[in-house]
Amino acid sequence: MLNRRDFTALGTASLGSLLTRKLWAEQARVAAGSDKFYFALVADCHIIDDFYVKGSENGVEDNTSILLTTPRLTSARDLINSLNPAIEQVFLIGDYFHNYPSTDYDFYFKNTTRLDHAKTITDGFKMPVHLGFGNHDYDVKHVPREMSHRLFKAKFNAEPYSSLDYKGFKFIHLNNFLGSTQDRNSSDFAPNIGSCGEEQLHWFEAQLREHKPTFVFIHYPLIQDVAAEFGDYGLLPLLKKYQDTILLVVSGHMHKWIDFAHTYGPQHYVMAATRYDPNAYMLMEVDIRKATWRFMNASLVDWSTHYSKPYKSI
Repeated sequence: MLNRRDFTALGTASLGSLLTRKLWAEQARVAAGSDKFYFALVADCHIIDDFYVKGSENGVEDNTSILLTTPRLTSARDLINSLNPAIEQVFLIGDYFHNYPSTDYDFYFKNTTRLDHAKTITDGFKMPVHLGFGNHDYDVKHVPREMSHRLFKAKFNAEPYSSLDYKGFKFIHLNNFLGSTQDRNSSDFAPNIGSCGEEQLHWFEAQLREHKPTFVFIHYPLIQDVAAEFGDYGLLPLLKKYQDTILLVVSGHMHKWIDFAHTYGPQHYVMAATRYDPNAYMLMEVDIRKATWRFMNASLVDWSTHYSKPYKSI
């Protein structure tokens, strides 16, 4: 059963969008100029399909929210598309879809599945969408990681981790499911603990050595990742070593808004999920000349909850 907040969020989506288009333009126009650009972040969409077994989640809230993932992601997309000045890039920080209905690779080409539904929705964005992996985009207990990588490449042309260079800035999608804690044959297998693996860590440091101002996205929050995987070499030491280069780290997974501030060196946010709230997006302004950023809808976030108000002036 939907609660009042669910009905209100869905019922006011159109009004919120109208307010957003007008007031976004007013606020952004104050700082308008060729030295600014805008990007958006979305996380934990959890798209499902007709193969999904209803009632298989943990509790009423989860069983309800999973059935609304498609309209909520669609609402966030339409809002982001409506903004002027335009959002130029979108980054999706994992759990694009919700688990695997089959362990057979060919199944996903013989049937229309949640992978196809997710792509259909994100193909509706007017700007490029860059995908990162979440734990539900894998199923490390049952599905080989290599199969997940093959599917992401075939369906979405997405790599396990990636970097975008854009207008003098770097945007890096890290993958905390490639290390030993995510290997079911490893002695330290622990699916709830993220690790990157040696190859990715060296790749990450090579990116940071370019000393471009950098945004980092990783699905598990840093509190849930192995600090150092090889002696004193690992994700957290790299973040602190290059904290003057890294502008911001954003994660998902917890489905709530959390501000870890500078606990791990760079500013670290955990963002809420479109699964629970169609207003769970981050609208970001970047000042190219100053190499600074602004979280445009931060004042609307209800911290430590699933929820945020629609973007509008307050």
